[in-house]
Amino acid sequence: MKKKIIHLVDDENIIHDIFKRIFKEPEYRLIISENKSQAKANHTPYVDVVIMDLMIPGTSGIEIFKELKKDDPEIRAIFLTAYGTIESAIEAIKLGAEDYLQKPFNNVEIRHKIDRLIKERNTSKENIQLKRMLNERFSFNNIIGKSRALMKTLSIVESVVNTNSTVLITGESGTGKELIAKAIFHNSSRRDKPFFSFNSSNIPPTLFESMLFGHKKGAFTGAYTDKKGIFEEADTGTLFLDEIANLDHETQTKILRVLEEKEIQPLGSNKSTKVDVRIIVATNVNLKEKVDQNEFREDLYYRLNIINIPLPPLRERKEDIPLLAEHFIKKYAKENNKQIQGMDKKFLKYLMDYDWPGNVRELENAIIRAIILTNNETLIPDLLPNEVKGAYQQSPKKGSFYERIDALKRQFILESLERNNWVQKNASKELGLKATTLSELMKRLNIQK
Repeated sequence: MKKKIIHLVDDENIIHDIFKRIFKEPEYRLIISENKSQAKANHTPYVDVVIMDLMIPGTSGIEIFKELKKDDPEIRAIFLTAYGTIESAIEAIKLGAEDYLQKPFNNVEIRHKIDRLIKERNTSKENIQLKRMLNERFSFNNIIGKSRALMKTLSIVESVVNTNSTVLITGESGTGKELIAKAIFHNSSRRDKPFFSFNSSNIPPTLFESMLFGHKKGAFTGAYTDKKGIFEEADTGTLFLDEIANLDHETQTKILRVLEEKEIQPLGSNKSTKVDVRIIVATNVNLKEKVDQNEFREDLYYRLNIINIPLPPLRERKEDIPLLAEHFIKKYAKENNKQIQGMDKKFLKYLMDYDWPGNVRELENAIIRAIILTNNETLIPDLLPNEVKGAYQQSPKKGSFYERIDALKRQFILESLERNNWVQKNASKELGLKATTLSELMKRLNIQK
């Protein structure tokens, strides 16, 4: 258990003895300083609270407090004095002191105050840490990848974060649509407001309207009380509607009304409620095709499709696979208490050769599986799912003529590079190619060591 650290700055032995008795339990650690030099030497940011006497030989408690605050801006302090005046109390509070007590003090009262301050400090630290983690998690720098396709996507994201425009995120399942939606939210001016996510694929259509717009008591069987919908809960914030194509026509009509009129009408109510919600939607299907098939409202489609952010599938940004794999290895090795240094070259080649129909999510799951199964420091191909290993071991049987030719070229080049320890100059001689030609082929066929 983490100890509660208390720093007492006072030159009186009797006060030292009192504090030793008050905080004698093992959960406390008491540090005692008698002058300015000791106080500066003994204080660290790990101290939870400072108890400071206003009268210190050669200086004052306020001057010492100013010095300590320079190195520890989050310092929390209670001042003690036998000569309390309103002027010194005001000065101490203005400097950031939490409280001001006159000697002799009540032992129970001061212990209660100190415990409360420590609890508040710890809560504040946790909130700061959580905010930092959220900012790091959803900052653009932490969306893993360096491919041209991903950079193009992120440039669009960056341009829309501080607007109120509706955003349509498109991409296959597993490409990270919700991650992009949260990155937009956490980098926007609404970052301190509510964020709600609604995935229509996980909810029966009969519940769409009630969940999104709320209902009044008696609106339907089982509606025993009034209930706010997600739109009203997300007021002033952001709502992410995932798999928007699954919504029925009636719900689509009501969403269009929200976009155009900025208001909702709960089920069973004849009154409308104004809402201010930024809407981000996502889909893994072609919405325009849904419109042509009369399965999605055309007017809603054009209202949603103001800013379209397409997420490329992983097979179109294979140069990001090594970065993603390393990221997942570090993350899940730590979570599973395993000392894993990385992956061997063949393991990475298997990853690079597979098309990942499940995209980043499938890659992540493959890495988690490998980490759980291994007892070694390096991940090897045997730890991968059969479909990933099969893609590397088998020659392609499908595809166009040119695709099959490229596959053969890729196989010949990889085999030659392996035989020549990846020395391109030697491999190019063996293949009868110019070094520049081999280099260009490696780029086009996405061959990396």
